[in-house]
Formats: sequence, structure tokens, C-alpha cells
Amino acid sequence: MSISTILKWLTGIAEALLAIPLAGGAFVVSTGWTALLVMFIFHLVTLIISIRESRFSSGSVLGLITSVVGAIPILGWIMHTITAIVLLIDGAISTRAANQVKE
Repeated sequence: MSISTILKWLTGIAEALLAIPLAGGAFVVSTGWTALLVMFIFHLVTLIISIRESRFSSGSVLGLITSVVGAIPILGWIMHTITAIVLLIDGAISTRAANQVKE
């Protein structure tokens, strides 16, 4: 499994955790919105590695946008949910493709 695939899985799981109603928002607020900055950096690293590996990277771009607008209560929740779904699907597709190459 490639590094970009692993990072997509990790960022997708992190976004899914941030998308949990009330709990995700409470976590973001309790960290003083630092969680959004950390996620922005995490998505940026994933994007750079995905580009270097010539992999699909729209989930990471969406994650960057989500990290910027994530402070807006309802919009942030919706964006975290959409981003988590996109990244997890992307991770699953990348994992499946990697497994097919091995066979």
C-alpha cells in the first residue's frame, strides 16, 4: 500500500471523527480551532505526496477547503462529512487497485 493511500485513510478517519455532531465541534472549539490547522497541514502533506505518486488527489483538495470553512458550525459539519466520505472512498479505491496489481 502506498503512502498516499495510507494518508487518505488516516485523513478520512480524522475527518469522520470531526464530522460527529456536537462531539466534533466541541473538539474543534476546545482546541481553539488548532484542530483545523492541524488537519489543513495533514491534507496538504497528503496532497503533495499524492501528486508525487501521481494519485487521485481531489479528496485532499476538498479537505483543505473544509479546514478553512470548518469553523462555520453547520457548513463545517457538512463539509467534514462530505470530505470524510470522499477520502474514505478514495482510500478504498486505491487499496483495491493496489491489491489487484499484486495478483
